[in-house]
Amino acid sequence: MDKRTDTLLETSIGIDASPARVWALVANPRNMARWSPHVAKVILRGAIQKGATALNINRDGAKVWPTRSKIITFDPPREYAIRVRENNAVWSFHLEPDGAGTRLTQRRDTSAGTTRLSDFLVAKIFGGKPEFDKTLLRGMNETLRKIKADAESR
Repeated sequence: MDKRTDTLLETSIGIDASPARVWALVANPRNMARWSPHVAKVILRGAIQKGATALNINRDGAKVWPTRSKIITFDPPREYAIRVRENNAVWSFHLEPDGAGTRLTQRRDTSAGTTRLSDFLVAKIFGGKPEFDKTLLRGMNETLRKIKADAESR
């Protein structure tokens, strides 16, 4: 079920795999290039832990742009979050046991506000906030479906 407010995008999926199995996948930011339609590459600097930083190459059709991020929450096997420097958005995965499986939730939280540059680009390049949010939610749902397939196939 998708949740959308002015500052929060959220979607969840049930996965027939243990939280430890799902965590092993989602806690590695490099995997996002396999799953997300908007992430082309993640170049992680240092070990996967709180405080690690990354250079991300993002895409939307012919549009390609870099962002920098930092792991701000690393709580195995429950929560993993990064903050994107260029727009101040916090992207996170939340894992909850769900019977023999896992409920995986992905969120994009901008409750701390976004940058002027991000607001300008969303308005002028990405079709405005409502359209941009729809695109992000579609991408989040695609990402979760691919994570589910990976977790359940191994």
